[in-house]
Amino acid sequence: MLIRTADEQDWPRIYPFFSAIVAAGETYAYPGSLSLEEARPWWMEQPPGWTVVCVEGDTVLGSAKMGPNRPGRGAHIATGSFMVDPAHQGRGVGRKLGEYVIGWAREAGYRGIQFNAVVETNTAAVRLWQSLGFRIIGTVPEAFNHPRHGFVGLHVMFHRL
Repeated sequence: MLIRTADEQDWPRIYPFFSAIVAAGETYAYPGSLSLEEARPWWMEQPPGWTVVCVEGDTVLGSAKMGPNRPGRGAHIATGSFMVDPAHQGRGVGRKLGEYVIGWAREAGYRGIQFNAVVETNTAAVRLWQSLGFRIIGTVPEAFNHPRHGFVGLHVMFHRL
């Protein structure tokens, strides 16, 4: 597995799993039914943000986007979002992307990384982020309308660098 900067040719390979994950409605609060072009700005970051892909040969296994959590006086804290193609889950792709983003943020001089909205029922992601040094610093109750569980909380998670 290799992580590299996502380019224009990667977006059509990211979009199928992006749209499937968003349509499932269990982990992201993005609008549903976004076309290829409508979805692109939701994932493919512009500077100072950055999007990467985890690939094996020509196959995109997953992707992450990262950048400052807030502009101006909040720009010293990074944020990130992650998607792994469901066909490739369980292979360590999420962990590899998470470790990459932590290294990127540390090298770029950020003081920490904040995840603003980790769905509390996404226990695999919560466990992964905790194993990488993130802690839950708060939960917004009933902030996410889950298709199976109804209104559930969104964790704010933080990792001091």
